[in-house]
Amino acid sequence: MRLSQYFLPILKETPAEAQIVSHRYMLRAGLVRQASAGIYSWLPLGFRVLKNIEAIVRDEQNRAGAQELLMPTIQPAELWRESGRYDDYGKEMLRITDRHDRDMLFGPTNEELITDISRTSIRSYRQLPKMLYHIQWKFRDEVRPRFGVMRGREFLMKDTYSFDVDFAGAKRSYNKMFVAYLRTFARLGLKAIPMVAESGPIGGDMSHEFIVFAKTGESEVFCHRDLLEIAVPGDDVNYEGDLQPIVDRWTAPYATTGDKHDPEKGKALGDALVSARGIEVGHIFYFGSKYSKPMKATVVGPDGEDVAIEMGSYGIGVSRLVGAVIEASHDDAGIIWPDAVAPFAVGLINLKVDDAACTQVCDDVYGRLRAKGIAVLYDDRDDRAGAKFATMDLIGLPWQLVIGPRGIKAGQVEIKRRATGERQDLTLDAALAQIAG
Repeated sequence: MRLSQYFLPILKETPAEAQIVSHRYMLRAGLVRQASAGIYSWLPLGFRVLKNIEAIVRDEQNRAGAQELLMPTIQPAELWRESGRYDDYGKEMLRITDRHDRDMLFGPTNEELITDISRTSIRSYRQLPKMLYHIQWKFRDEVRPRFGVMRGREFLMKDTYSFDVDFAGAKRSYNKMFVAYLRTFARLGLKAIPMVAESGPIGGDMSHEFIVFAKTGESEVFCHRDLLEIAVPGDDVNYEGDLQPIVDRWTAPYATTGDKHDPEKGKALGDALVSARGIEVGHIFYFGSKYSKPMKATVVGPDGEDVAIEMGSYGIGVSRLVGAVIEASHDDAGIIWPDAVAPFAVGLINLKVDDAACTQVCDDVYGRLRAKGIAVLYDDRDDRAGAKFATMDLIGLPWQLVIGPRGIKAGQVEIKRRATGERQDLTLDAALAQIAG
């Protein structure tokens, strides 16, 4: 894409309402614009990042055996009355009445709707286990939406639901999602640490939050230093095998959010204890028959008796992850996108657009990159070099390829790796090989 034609409304000044790094850079770099409090339009650059993150989340869910569907944003209130949550949920739920005076709501979550789908379609234990997920917009009417997409009212969410005939099956499903989450966040360029979270009346340790360290994180977290060095399961992980050893390895060391921190345990760890700020990027939990019993979602078990389906829920805030990645990966000049989620892989900078030879080389490089399937944003604007460099640093593309008349005469171009700031003068072919490699 040529930057002269691209819709990229860069802001030179930081808007007053932006309180944290990700919010400032998302506004300044033209990723989003606020429509109303806590509700954002995703502009082309931000939308590309959002779709890249969504694609990775989807790929790992599919790999783990979950099946994608799509549920509506508007839900009937009677389902929530069946579960008992309609009146209990509070003012965060946006309640709606349609033209026939039927009570509806804009879904803040989907446990009731997916339970209704399961009870009308799954009747025998032989149809289990199942894991179903969707990636859908949700709405929660936060009393004080803030921090941009990190705590908005409308957000894109991936939520998976597991269905099993007994606890043993539910634990296997839980472990699949646990491992899938480790892999998902690693592919996004994030080191996410699973930490024991509140599991409600069910008890036990079947609830984990996945936390990414960031200086501007929303809460204090603590963990054993060993967790920072454990390798994430690779592509050869067998989701149909025994995943418990992987889960045990990640959950045995001490790791907790601030509200559950035990100072005595922390003191005993000594120098092995890491204290940091963290951002929650995912949450998985088992809730058993919390919804299946009141909503009568049962199957005929092996003994011929009806049993309530055992369920779990697994969420990832897809739109929130855009902000989380920026919080974890930025510098004073702007965003530093990990390769996997970057909106473009390369920022091609033409230093002198009115030089015919320079422009010819840039146009040729632009075509060669695109022919290789490499997403490139070509700055062909008639602007100062300093302004072009500042724009590229702000939007944070992994590679910058700089071409000017002086370099062309010397048979060289400059490439810069945004994450490290390293610059190299190379022949054009060597530069393209490094970028593609």
